[in-house]
Amino acid sequence: MGKHDQKRLIRKIDLERFLSTVQVNLEPKVNLEQYTTSEHIAATMLYIAAYTNNDITCKRVLDLGCGTGRLGLGAAFLGAETVLGIDVDRDVLKIAKVNTQKTNLSSKIDWVNGDISVVNGCFDTVLQNPPFGVQSRNADRAFLVKALASGKMIYSLHNHPIVDKRLISMLKSSGVGGLFEVQPSVFLKRFIEQHGGVIRAVYATLMSIPKMFGFHTKVRHDFVIDLYVIERKIIK
Repeated sequence: MGKHDQKRLIRKIDLERFLSTVQVNLEPKVNLEQYTTSEHIAATMLYIAAYTNNDITCKRVLDLGCGTGRLGLGAAFLGAETVLGIDVDRDVLKIAKVNTQKTNLSSKIDWVNGDISVVNGCFDTVLQNPPFGVQSRNADRAFLVKALASGKMIYSLHNHPIVDKRLISMLKSSGVGGLFEVQPSVFLKRFIEQHGGVIRAVYATLMSIPKMFGFHTKVRHDFVIDLYVIERKIIK
């Protein structure tokens, strides 16, 4: 993909089609809270980053907890200059590497096996779908700290702070990919500001996951997740 192609607007439907070809993790590990980011949510997240805020095209992108690479690959597809993805799970990185070869994006992407603490360097944009803290309380906090230390702009998915049945109903009525701007969690807002970040926007969307683990009681669980758009403050 050349410079001319990088600046070409890619339709969201084409991005979703591309993301749907990315192989997902069929054997998720419960202790790592490995839930696949759907192509609809990933496409929405990437589209806001790329075309609302100009934070993908020709940018250096970091994908924290990259899994099989859906967000990082999507960023490369949209014209990121480089993408670095890191994950502690070797098995998902094997799938990410296969996905990279299949999509002919190997020249743009590097995958690293390790804890997010090993990441060094500065990036324009950080993308992440961190653990929500169901298995390990506040597991997403370490991701936020690393993201704010590594990137200028951060796009991060988090569990909505309350069970809001009215919001769930509104999102279901709006169809696949529905999005509503909402207020941030008081606790996340305080935490992000304490670590040098400013929340620029929070968007609620609906996530659905099938019955994957023994403790799941429903065939499908619908819940609200929030996309946080965060800017690291420049300290003069």
